[in-house]
Order: sequence, then C-alpha cells, then structure tokens
Amino acid sequence: MIETLPRRERDVFEVLCRLGEASAGDVRQALPDPLSDSAVRTLLSRLEAKGLVRRRPGAGSNLYAPVQDAETVAAGALSRVIDTFFNGSAASAATALLGMTRALKPEELAALERAIDEAKERAS
Repeated sequence: MIETLPRRERDVFEVLCRLGEASAGDVRQALPDPLSDSAVRTLLSRLEAKGLVRRRPGAGSNLYAPVQDAETVAAGALSRVIDTFFNGSAASAATALLGMTRALKPEELAALERAIDEAKERAS
C-alpha cells in the first residue's frame, strides 16, 4: 500500500519509519522539504486513517509511529525495488548495491558472508 501513497504522505511515512516514533513537529523538522505544522498533522491523520500510523498521547503532544516495524516496511519496499528494477533478481540488486558503496567495514563484510552462507543452506 505504501507505493500507492501520494508523494507527501509517503515522505511523512518514510520519515516516521526512520524516526520510529515522533511528534508532528519532529516529523516536520526531519522532512527534506518542510511543510507547515498543520499540513504534517493532516498527513499524519490521513496515514492513521489508512491504518499505517498509530497515535498515542505524549508529554505535550501526540506521538506517532508506524503500525508495522520499519524492518517489515523496508523488506516490502526492497522487494518492490528488486521486482521493478532488477527483474526479481536479489543477486543483481546486491551486486548493484555493492558496486555503488564505499569500502565495506569488516563487520559489514562478515554480515554479508553470513547472509550468503544462510542463503546457500536454504537452497540446499
């Protein structure tokens, strides 16, 4: 459903995923192209009505958080990118990511090696 959101709703939702939980003011400050407070609150209310965001009272203002955890949202978004731009090939997407990144840290390389080993085990 996220891919069908209007651009500004998607921007607000992505910021909220990055922040985890935040007030409307926090979301507004984190937007690359800031909106007014009322516009951000309106967009958060729309996202809440769509079942993507939950609201709870906080100290002085409401706090908003994605209903799904950021990892679940990221996995879905990544799947759509892989399907759309890499013809469904996770290997092609990984190769493209590795080609555009800076030098990897040893712990990042180790994590990649573990992921490849686990994928090999699942395939056998």
